Amino acid sequence: MVSLGYFLSCEEFGPRELVRQAEQAADAGFERLWISDHYHPWNDVQGQSPFVWSVIGALSEAVDLPVTTAVTCPTVRIHPAVLAQAAATAAVQLNGRFTLGVGSGEALNEHILGDPWPNADVRLEMLEEAVEVIRLLHQGGSRSHRGKHYTVENARIYTLPEQPVPIYVSAFGPKAAQLAGRIGDGFVSVMPDADILRTYREAGGKGPAQGGFKVCHAPTVEDGLKTAHRIWPNEGLPGELAQVLPQPEHFEQASELVTQDMLSLPTGPDPEPYVERVRSFVDAGFDEVYVAQIGPRQDEFFQFWRDKVTPRLG
Repeated sequence: MVSLGYFLSCEEFGPRELVRQAEQAADAGFERLWISDHYHPWNDVQGQSPFVWSVIGALSEAVDLPVTTAVTCPTVRIHPAVLAQAAATAAVQLNGRFTLGVGSGEALNEHILGDPWPNADVRLEMLEEAVEVIRLLHQGGSRSHRGKHYTVENARIYTLPEQPVPIYVSAFGPKAAQLAGRIGDGFVSVMPDADILRTYREAGGKGPAQGGFKVCHAPTVEDGLKTAHRIWPNEGLPGELAQVLPQPEHFEQASELVTQDMLSLPTGPDPEPYVERVRSFVDAGFDEVYVAQIGPRQDEFFQFWRDKVTPRLG
């Protein structure tokens, strides 16, 4: 049976509100959490971007739910040796209930130190080596690594969980899905795409598949669409724009081309579209499904999900 989680948006909410939402999610019956890892929001209307590792520490004291980063880029902005330490500490704080979700990242977050933003093939190559570095350091002891992209010299992580941190790999296309199958302990996606998931499995991926989507519960479908379009119009951007645009203002400019009817997400008061979206992930073969409510109606959403959606999911 599929496990349902709530998706905490670091782009839209500050750290205290994220912890409050996690507590509400637990009370509403959600079994696990996703949390995004950004330096910038996608646009200024979203308006937040707390440091995810601090928030995870607070979550570990507030709830008993498993947490996955969805997703962390371990390649440019933060060296994988540093992220190895952060992930290990998070796993200790959460008593082993932490999963490091990783992906090849976006220029939006990774350009900030002035490093060049490589093409997709190089980003995947860097991701593979970064995961190698993280796993090496999670073995304990003094470790060194000299690779094409990263150097580690005599580094030791002293605070380690009892078991190595699981690393799930995000994928939007076949190359990334093949990489996820080769190196990942699990798979992460925001599309109910059975073909991509099949590619992951055929490449050797045996771990769980996590999928997630956004919704906007509101008094009417139109109200929900208006809110979603105001806050998250970037959801309608095509192709690789999300990976290559470097600043929130560029996303705002590109999103001027996104009309309200181009957004495809459940909105409004009827539970059935929400149920159908969950089932689309289940039918595609996903093991865990995460839901993010857009906008300020968080309290109403959790009550709606508990009272109207959950009974229909069985």
